[in-house]
Amino acid sequence: MKFGLRLRGGLLATLIMFGAPVVAPVGAVFVPSSALAQTVQSISVEGNRRVEVETIRSYFKPGPGGRLDQGAIDDGLKALIETGLFQDVRINRGAGGQIVVSVVENPVIGRVAFEGNKKIKDEQLTTEVQSKARGTFSRAMVQSDTLRIAEIYRRSGRYDVRVTPEIIEQPNNRVDLIFTVDEGAKTGVKSIEFVGNVAFSSYRLRDVIKTRESNLLSFLGSGDIYDPDRVEADRDLIRRFYLKNGYADVQVVAALTEYDPEKKGFNVTFKIEEGAQYRVGAVDFRSSIPNFDPTSLRGYSRVQAGSLYNVESVEKSVEEMQIEASRRGYAFAVVRPGGDRNFEAHTVSVVFNIDEGPRTYIERINLRGNTRTRDYVIRREFDISEGDAYNRALVDRAERRLKNLDYFKSVKITTEPGSSSDRVVLNVDMEEKSTGDFSISGGYSTTDGALAEVSVSERNLLGRGLFAKAAVTYGQYARGYSLSFVEPYLLDYRVALGLDLYQRQQLSNSYISYGTKTLGFSPRLGFSLREDLSLQLRYSIYQQEITLPSYLANCNNNIGAADYNPSPAFIANGNPISAFNSSPLGCYSDGEASLPVRRELANGKTLTSALGYTLTYNTLDNNKNPSDGLLVDFRQDFAGVGGDVSYLKSVIDAKYYAPLVSDIVGLVRLQSGMLNKIGSDLRMLDHFQMGPNLVRGFAPNGIGPRDLNPFGTQDALGGTKYWGASLELQMPFWFLPKEVGLKGAVYADAGGLYDYKGPTSWTTTNEVNAPGCIPSTINPSSTGTCTGLVYDDSKVIRSSVGVGLIWQSPFGPLRFDYAVPLSKGKYDRTQEFRFGGGTTF
Repeated sequence: MKFGLRLRGGLLATLIMFGAPVVAPVGAVFVPSSALAQTVQSISVEGNRRVEVETIRSYFKPGPGGRLDQGAIDDGLKALIETGLFQDVRINRGAGGQIVVSVVENPVIGRVAFEGNKKIKDEQLTTEVQSKARGTFSRAMVQSDTLRIAEIYRRSGRYDVRVTPEIIEQPNNRVDLIFTVDEGAKTGVKSIEFVGNVAFSSYRLRDVIKTRESNLLSFLGSGDIYDPDRVEADRDLIRRFYLKNGYADVQVVAALTEYDPEKKGFNVTFKIEEGAQYRVGAVDFRSSIPNFDPTSLRGYSRVQAGSLYNVESVEKSVEEMQIEASRRGYAFAVVRPGGDRNFEAHTVSVVFNIDEGPRTYIERINLRGNTRTRDYVIRREFDISEGDAYNRALVDRAERRLKNLDYFKSVKITTEPGSSSDRVVLNVDMEEKSTGDFSISGGYSTTDGALAEVSVSERNLLGRGLFAKAAVTYGQYARGYSLSFVEPYLLDYRVALGLDLYQRQQLSNSYISYGTKTLGFSPRLGFSLREDLSLQLRYSIYQQEITLPSYLANCNNNIGAADYNPSPAFIANGNPISAFNSSPLGCYSDGEASLPVRRELANGKTLTSALGYTLTYNTLDNNKNPSDGLLVDFRQDFAGVGGDVSYLKSVIDAKYYAPLVSDIVGLVRLQSGMLNKIGSDLRMLDHFQMGPNLVRGFAPNGIGPRDLNPFGTQDALGGTKYWGASLELQMPFWFLPKEVGLKGAVYADAGGLYDYKGPTSWTTTNEVNAPGCIPSTINPSSTGTCTGLVYDDSKVIRSSVGVGLIWQSPFGPLRFDYAVPLSKGKYDRTQEFRFGGGTTF
């Protein structure tokens, strides 16, 4: 596409500037020296239709005495051209030496339209182009808009895009502007290579970067789309990864990109110079501030002698020390880390220097780009405000917090000088992004069967930083709904208030003979004690009841009743067989639920009111796909704050991940729980139920105490104590592309569940009530009392070994496990194969 624009006067200015001979362009007449005595009012204007005469004259600035010289005329000519209002501007000499300015105005744009665009909507393109309806048409601006549209498509991975502007002339000096877009195919990244990496494999480094190689499932994401900005950011991610692992001299020399016309995609190559790996030799603290003891900050250092040199640990130490110094009244203290390398021993001696920084105050905090999020939602993430001492550590922390909110595509805090030398202005530049989600999730597992969920959530409700979610679940064995609301800053304190209302229904299946209905409400408070330590306080109140098919609770030993259907024990005690039922098994012919289940059924709805807390310590490097770090959860719940039941339940779960060799990750998991009786008897439903969540290779509810009634359903009763230990090795499939997301696992599990303390009998007025007493064939009951629960509660160690397949798929995490039990209880139930997973689309 070519545009022609007749510019008059620019050449003259250039030639005059360099003292070259002047040659007048065609159509321009320069005023001779004898005509320089003209004033602005002597300028006549021709050809203007929309622009006023006085407006055009105003571009010619007279010199001393109100006279126009040649320079003023030339400057006026250039200024008129630069307005973009005119296609052509000429200056001629009129009668008597008068100056005549002849103009041809640019047309007015009637409409701006886009054709052929499918991947990017009209609304987005309209906001990006400078040419606007009812604005002045400029060919230079159209050229710029054409390039801008092409760049937008390239940013979305379509480098074959072609943009052609079309100008349709209309009456009254108006035009329609139409951009025709040939989007072309998506241009992806066909290969990612690393050169110079020895300490870490290319497979491992692909985990570090955001760019991904194209594969069959790439249409579900955008990581494989070539984006030069993302590739450049990947360079920094690689460098940070090496610095975190002790490679203080690392350099990511280049990120080379090459378009492959045959593959119609890009090949990306990162060139790395690793250098040596360093450990921390010594840690020292020095201060130039009078009366300030630098060693008092030693407790805030995350750098230890002998450990791997970790830049992130140094940075976090600096931040914590600087904030602590500020709390002690040294508002302008600055902590600067220094390092002395020992190249032979491969150690770095770290020195934290505490000095008095410049006395600079924050004059103003400007927020820019938050079109939806309220200002106070952003400002509350700062621990400083206008008028406070400038503290770079607190500014960096605020920037990190704003990014973690996940409300913005980008956040950048920059500084500029204030109104005086001791003042600084903070500029917070943000770009909003969508924070609402509508999802339809589906999944299947060997435990819960098929399951579907529809949910609507908003992370930044009304721009106030509130979280709200509504979800409905419907499945083969599980159904219900939930409503959640979170206020992250309760009463302007950094305390999160959460409210949850839920209703769940668990149906009977092959693992349990009964169903449960639960309706509950739970408010909670969350506190961040440190970056790696958090505390949650909660109160839970819920109503629960058991549902049971009638045939599992239909024994009637009353001879006079029409539905007389005796149990074998009733018959064994010398009672006659009724004409209504001559079967020797009586009501056991179709099975019968265990005594604790029927007792819960007879008790009806039960209300539980409990106070609890969770203390979480988290140092994982990645919460979704960890390879290093420790995660510990300790939970306690005390039931008995009103309600029908009382107990104290304590649970601890610890997971430790460590990278081993050749991208193999080791996992050690330890877990334990204890249920203590307080006051009233424990219900069976309050007991721990364990299976593959403790030892893989066992069925859900397949471990621990179990009812031994040979004619009943032999329900799992649960236990009040459990423990478990697991060792697992997770390893990639090196022969598969990293982007497939598959890895394997081998593991060994061991654990135990025991000490049932639920009901074994209860007193009834008679043996007629349908959900009531069924005398045991093993221990016949006495009149009016249900007894005879016989169960297995042996303290056997259950153990298993197995293999697993883990897939971080675009449909969500999926896992397949095959485990073989090595030791088990006599009545445990096994399940060697297990599958679970879900999706959001």
